[in-house]
Amino acid sequence: MTLTRRLIVCLDVRDGRVVKGTRFVNLRDVGDPVELAARYEAEGADEIVFLDISASVEGRGTLLDVARRTAEKLFIPLTIGGGVRSAADVAQVLRAGADKVAINSAAVLRPAVLEEAAAMFGAQCVVSSIDAKMVDGSWRVFTNGGRTATDLDAVEWARKCERRGAGEILLTSIDRDGSRDGYDLDLTRTVADAVSVPVIASGGAGAARDVVEVIQSGRADAALVAGILHDGVTTVYELKTCMREASLPVRDAA
Repeated sequence: MTLTRRLIVCLDVRDGRVVKGTRFVNLRDVGDPVELAARYEAEGADEIVFLDISASVEGRGTLLDVARRTAEKLFIPLTIGGGVRSAADVAQVLRAGADKVAINSAAVLRPAVLEEAAAMFGAQCVVSSIDAKMVDGSWRVFTNGGRTATDLDAVEWARKCERRGAGEILLTSIDRDGSRDGYDLDLTRTVADAVSVPVIASGGAGAARDVVEVIQSGRADAALVAGILHDGVTTVYELKTCMREASLPVRDAA
């Protein structure tokens, strides 16, 4: 059976509003998360990722009320992340309407949280979110919204996350984030070849060809897009059309 390749729209949320920046800084307001999620679903997005980007830094849980209102509007899968520190937090987020929960900083601090969440809710619910940046010739893992460097190698960390129970890897290139220069194909391919779970490529989409390229050459299972949609550079429909024209198996819009 041929697996469809997914186009996933990311909503970075701060203070209840969707924001977008470049390399995790210079954030600007781009709209209401509930309205944007509904619009992108109508255009044919396969999934929505909702990331509360300041929750970990501020030491609080994710914005469950906004997440709940977003989930109520959607029929496609919703992944929620940001400030998720324990299996109990995962339970809260799933109860708020998420289908999957993304965990980043908490997993670096205590990798067992991935095992605990997978044991309780299934690996299919657990997404390991990895923010990587090239440092001294290797891809280093960063936490706290890209603010804190770790000693972890991103490729080895992805392998460890899979062993610990993550059912999916959300891999963001900090170097490419918001740049619109294309995804980091080397990073994506290296991680995709190192793990057997699906890899979502994030960071750098500038045009439809970038989405096609990261799936074909980067071997990603899915491409995550944000800024080019928020700013009206393209639409979900146009991106999905280009994926079809490149003979990628995609889900038809409902």
